[in-house]
Amino acid sequence: MARLQVVGATVVDGSGRDPVIADVAIDGRTLSRLGASSGRGDRLDATGLTMTPGLVDAHVHLGLSSPIQPQFSFQISAAEIAADIFATAGAALDAGFTTVRDTGGIDGGVVTTIANGKVRGPRVLSCGPVQCQTGGHGYFGADWEPSELWSAHHVPGLCALSMMSGNADELRSNVREAFRRGATFLKLCVTGGVVGAHDRLTDTQFTIDEISVAVQEAASRGTYVTVHAHNNEGIRNAIQAGARCVEHGTDLDEPTAALMAAHGVALVPTFAVVDQLLHHSAAAGLGESSRERVAGVRERMAEALHTAKAADVRIGLGSDLIGPAQSRRGEELTLRARLETPMDALVAATKTNAEILGLSGEVGVIAPGMQADLVLWNRNPLEDPEVFSDPTNAVVVIQAGKIVKDSR
Repeated sequence: MARLQVVGATVVDGSGRDPVIADVAIDGRTLSRLGASSGRGDRLDATGLTMTPGLVDAHVHLGLSSPIQPQFSFQISAAEIAADIFATAGAALDAGFTTVRDTGGIDGGVVTTIANGKVRGPRVLSCGPVQCQTGGHGYFGADWEPSELWSAHHVPGLCALSMMSGNADELRSNVREAFRRGATFLKLCVTGGVVGAHDRLTDTQFTIDEISVAVQEAASRGTYVTVHAHNNEGIRNAIQAGARCVEHGTDLDEPTAALMAAHGVALVPTFAVVDQLLHHSAAAGLGESSRERVAGVRERMAEALHTAKAADVRIGLGSDLIGPAQSRRGEELTLRARLETPMDALVAATKTNAEILGLSGEVGVIAPGMQADLVLWNRNPLEDPEVFSDPTNAVVVIQAGKIVKDSR
C-alpha cells in the first residue's frame, strides 16, 4: 500500500476548529494519522502551505459547459460538447474540488468515464436529467418546437438536461428512467428560474402530489429529492412532499425557513452564477434577457442566506456555473466569505456539503479514517478568501490519496 507523509502544513480541517500545524499520513486512499510524522513512506514538504479538505460543490452543471443557446439549438457537435464537459471536470479538480454534485445536464456515461480515470475530474454524484413539468423550468426548446421533441436534444451517455412530465404518472416513469440511467438522487424544478425561456421566478411548478411521487421513488432507493426553488410557495410544497434539500431559495422568508429547519431540509444558495449572469452573460452563451431576469436576485439571496442561518437551517454551498467559463469555481467561497466569514464558507464547502450529499464520514473533514481528499494552498484562504477564486492558488490537489495536481 502506497504511503505518503504531508509534512509541515497549516491544517484547516473543515470542522470549524482553529488551524494547527501538523503532519498528515496517508495510507492508500485513506488518512491514517494527523500529528507528528512517522517517517514512513514518501514525503511531501508542505511547509508554508495551508491544507484544507478537498472542496465539495453541491450544485454544478458539467453538461452545460458549452455556450448555452448554441448547445440547445443543435449548433454544437456531440464531440465538442464532450470535450467541453471533460475540460470543465478537469478544471474543477484543478480548482481544488474533489467532489461535485451535478444537479442536471449529464448522463451516466460522464460519471463512469471520470470514475474510471479515463479523464481527469472530481468524484461526481448526479441526478441525471432534471425533472420538470411540461413547458416548465428546465425546458429550453424553441417557441416553435413541439415539446415532445425536447428529448431529441439528449445525447445518450453524455448529456441530458431535463425530462418533462405532464402528470404524476409521467413523472414516476421519468424518475425511474433517470435512476436506470445512473442517477443517485433526484432534482425537480418546482418554481420558475432565472435562466428560463417559458417561466418566471414567481411561478410554482409541480403539485404536492406530483413531488411526492418523486420522493417516494427516491426513498425506495435509499436516496432523496432536492428541488430548484426560488419562491416560498414552491419551497413549502416541496417540504410538505418530503424533499430534503432546496437549491437557490432566493425569496426565503422567516416562516418558511423555520419550516425547513423543523423538517431537516437543507439549503444550497448559489451566488457565483448570479454574478456570472450579471457581469458575463455573453460568455455563458446567453442573451441580455438573462441579465434582466437576474436583477435583484443577488440581494434577495443574501437576505435569504441570513434568514436561513438565523433559523438554524443547514446551509451548503453551490456555484451553479454554466457555459464555458467555469474555471473560477472557487469564487463561490469568496462570495460567501464576504457575507459570512471565510471559515463559514470553507465549512459549508466541506463538512456541510458532505453531510448534504450523504458522504459524511467519507469526505469533508481532515481526520483519521476519512478519504484522503486534500488541497494545499499557497496562501491561507482564511486570511484572504480571494485565494479560493484563483485555481492557481491550489498548488497541490490530492484525491483519494493520489496526487492529481502539483504545480509547486
